[in-house]
Amino acid sequence: MGYQHSMICHTDGIHPIAPVKWRGLDGLVGVYWDAEGACGAGAYYLSPDPRIVIFFNDVSSHIRMSNRQFGFGAQERPLTRAIYVPAGTPMWTKFTASHRFSHLDLHLHEDRLLRYLIPSVGASVARSIVRRPVEVQEVGPIETLARMIVEEVENPTRHAVYAESLVGSVATALLDIPEGAGERVPGGGVTQAQMNRLLSAFDARPGLRMSVAEMAETAGLSESWFSTAFRQTTGKTPLQWQLARRIERAQALLNGTVLSVADVAAKLGFSDQAHLTKVFRQFTGETPAAWRRAQRF
Repeated sequence: MGYQHSMICHTDGIHPIAPVKWRGLDGLVGVYWDAEGACGAGAYYLSPDPRIVIFFNDVSSHIRMSNRQFGFGAQERPLTRAIYVPAGTPMWTKFTASHRFSHLDLHLHEDRLLRYLIPSVGASVARSIVRRPVEVQEVGPIETLARMIVEEVENPTRHAVYAESLVGSVATALLDIPEGAGERVPGGGVTQAQMNRLLSAFDARPGLRMSVAEMAETAGLSESWFSTAFRQTTGKTPLQWQLARRIERAQALLNGTVLSVADVAAKLGFSDQAHLTKVFRQFTGETPAAWRRAQRF
């Protein structure tokens, strides 16, 4: 059974003037409406999933919207040509004049939307993006893409992946993706800003330990891309880099405190003194105790 969207929808004075067309795809549903609303008509919408709505004619001078039930007045604003409504965000509309309109509704499972974004911007940034509403009046190429989707909704002629890729293009064109999100440097490495965020997050962790997924999220990259980019930048895998940082911290503690080797091992998340000794010898060629004695002469 594929994805089925669910939305609470109450309308008053709005009616379709042509049969509604829809098509279910992988993790999303496209619905095309041709409808008309009377002066004073209104509607209420609430969906547990994110939603993209693209109008094929200007509705801003005829329809007002608000995200509060009694928000018309101070909270109302014109309904724009394209909007992104995050999951769980209520929306009310009100017609100030009779108006015929057509629009494409794209109901997306949030996981599906994240799959469009995460490879380019990383999981943390992607989750932030899908929580931010977007309202755009100048639709530009978004309308062209939307009309191509409507063609596939009304009369499918190609494999579903074609329509799904069009939806992905609409989503990435419309959503509020910050400048520099998931930024990459020439050659595919990790930027200095991303490394600085990693260092800050890593050094603040007890035991100086982070999973690769956590490191990728901190850098704002997908896990698969991060591992490759990180090695290109540092010459080490993320876990090799972590071990090197932990050994550097162990050296600082051995040289600057009176902590025992066992205490240093516990403080830095090693399983025991023997574990620290083994790794320390791999990096320095000496045991922690021998290295400490050498520093004091």
